[in-house]
Amino acid sequence: MAETFYLSNIVPQNYENNAGFWNRLEMYCRELTQRYENVWVISGPLTLPVTGTDGKKSVSYQVIGKNEVAVPTHLYKIVLVQKGKAPSELLALGAFVVPNSPIGFDHQLSEYQLDLQDLERMSGITFFPALDKAKQYHNLCHVDTCKLLNFAEFTQYIAGRKVKNARTLKALEKIMGELRESRIEPDEYLQNLYLRKKQEVERKETAESGAAKPG
Repeated sequence: MAETFYLSNIVPQNYENNAGFWNRLEMYCRELTQRYENVWVISGPLTLPVTGTDGKKSVSYQVIGKNEVAVPTHLYKIVLVQKGKAPSELLALGAFVVPNSPIGFDHQLSEYQLDLQDLERMSGITFFPALDKAKQYHNLCHVDTCKLLNFAEFTQYIAGRKVKNARTLKALEKIMGELRESRIEPDEYLQNLYLRKKQEVERKETAESGAAKPG
């Protein structure tokens, strides 16, 4: 896990993409670990050409900071899963390339799927070289769902994380109020989480209030 924080393993990413679509994609990858014995994930940057009005292709990308760090135009993620431990167990693979820009909830993960061989050509990297790419694996989006959380599900997930970290009743009620303003009804899990957290915070605030009174 610590290796993911090396500067050599980091690329500049659009904030809305990182906090939104890419975040939901990574959540889906974590969900896969609950359904499959083995899950391998490879992610990386791409700088892809665009075709101009004259029909010619060219590469252009932004640089940031005093050291002019290159910002990739796209990001890729390859997901390989295996149902069981035996070498003969089912393998399924999905390769995805997404733009390094905001992606709305109306887009599905399958829209960004492509053949692994095409991604290898784009990146110049051979992935899973020991794998027989002609016949040894199935399409992940056919075997599994490739379904990301929708707006309501994702909003409730974020609200749940905020509820867990809330330290005051005021903060807790603000979180639930924002959810209602979005016209999203809390599901059973979030409602129970809120009630448990509310009781916890009330006990804490009552204890602190009592301790603050002069003896």
